[in-house]
Amino acid sequence: MGRLENRVAIVTGAGQGIGQGIARCFAKEGARVVVAEIDKAAGSATTDELQAQGASALFIHTDVGNKASVTRMVESSLKEYGRVDVLVNNAQGLTGLARLEHKTDDQFARSLGTGLYGTLWAMQAVYPVMRAQGGGRIINLASLNGVNAHKYSVDYNAAKEAIRALSRTAAAEWGRHNIQVNVICPAAATPAAVAFNQANPELAARMLELIPLGRLGDPEQDIAPVALFLASDDGRYVTGNTLHADGGGHINGVPWDPGLPEEGDG
Repeated sequence: MGRLENRVAIVTGAGQGIGQGIARCFAKEGARVVVAEIDKAAGSATTDELQAQGASALFIHTDVGNKASVTRMVESSLKEYGRVDVLVNNAQGLTGLARLEHKTDDQFARSLGTGLYGTLWAMQAVYPVMRAQGGGRIINLASLNGVNAHKYSVDYNAAKEAIRALSRTAAAEWGRHNIQVNVICPAAATPAAVAFNQANPELAARMLELIPLGRLGDPEQDIAPVALFLASDDGRYVTGNTLHADGGGHINGVPWDPGLPEEGDG
C-alpha cells in the first residue's frame, strides 16, 4: 500500500516542472490526484500519463489568479472525490527581470495575484472541507529568491515571502483542527530554470558552484519526496516549517545577479 493510498491531493501547476513531479510522486504512492493547470494541453497530458499508469487522476482547468476559478477547482474536486486531503499550492505566474525602481504595477499584480492570492484563495476554499474531515495537509511552494533577496525579481520575491508568512499564520490558527501547513523552498531544474541556464551558461555555472551539492534538483526525484513526507503520516507532527530542498543553496545564499546595469552605468 502506498503512503498516500486513496487520499485526494490537489496540485496546482501540475502540468510541468515541480507540480508535475509532485503529481507523479503522489500518484505512485496511491493518491487520487487533481491536476490543476492553466495550460489545457499540459494538464491533460499529465492527467493522461497518470491514468495510463493506473492512477486515479482528474484534470481541472484552473487559473490561480482568478478567485472564481480557484473556488471551482476545489468544488470540482469535491464533486469527483468527496474530500480533499492534501493541497499543494505550486502554480505561480512569472514576470520579466527588472530593477526594483522599474517594476510595474502590472508585474506586481501578476506575481501577487497568482502567488499570494492564488494560494490564499485555495487555502480558504479547502479550510472548511479539511476541518469537517478532521484535518488535512497544505503544502505551499516558496523560493530562495525571497529568502536570499535575489536581485531584479522583487515582485516574485515579495509574493513568495508573503506565502511563507501566510503559511505560518495558517499553521498557528488551523493547527487545532489538525490542518498542517508547511512550505518548501526548492531549487529545481524546471523548464524555466533550464531555459534560463542554457541562455546564460556562465551565470548558471557560477550559481551551481555555490550550491554545496553542485546541481539543481530533479522535480520528481529530489523535490517531490519532500512534499510526500509532508503529505504522509511521516509528517504528522510537522507544521509551520519551511523545508529547503535546494542542495544546500540556502546556507550561504546563492547570489542571483544576471548582470542588469546599475542606474547610470554605461
